[in-house]
Amino acid sequence: MSQEYINALETRVAVLEAEAEVRRLQARYMFLCDTPNPEYGCDSDAERIDRIMELFAPEAVWEGVGEYYEGQFGRAEGWDAVKKHFEGFWGGKTDPALILNCHYLTSEQIRVSDDAMTAEGNWVHMQPWLFSDGKALLRSSRLFNKFRKCEDGVWRYTHNRTENVFVAPLPATWASDYPSNSVLMQP
Repeated sequence: MSQEYINALETRVAVLEAEAEVRRLQARYMFLCDTPNPEYGCDSDAERIDRIMELFAPEAVWEGVGEYYEGQFGRAEGWDAVKKHFEGFWGGKTDPALILNCHYLTSEQIRVSDDAMTAEGNWVHMQPWLFSDGKALLRSSRLFNKFRKCEDGVWRYTHNRTENVFVAPLPATWASDYPSNSVLMQP
């Protein structure tokens, strides 16, 4: 085999590995945002937020865009601002409390840079929400996110953008059986 051929294979493998890391990162983020939190050993909202923040680069931006999400979510620039954004979701700060939320991802498109050090991706996601007062809704959003391979070799978000597709009310009784906590990941 020629060195040129080996170099081309190494490049292809690096791109495939980058796509896989970005895919895992996006799925982990959604998993950590589910309610009840399915992450074993993550017993507090502060721990959940810390685990989510491990996924973001120091310069990261999280923003809601478009006519519905821009005003609702706004824009958080930098790690501390993004963390504060997430603290607004959890920690008993919402009334009524969110008791059920599950993210479903689809329509994945990942593009990796030629050097396999940055990437961007698009997804569509849907999530049912159920609140402690019985209010329920179904949300769908488009995601456009950017990532980079950081100095420690770990992929992280540099930009997380979400845009509303729709919000639809659900009847209060749409979910009859749901857990108060998750035991999925317990040994």
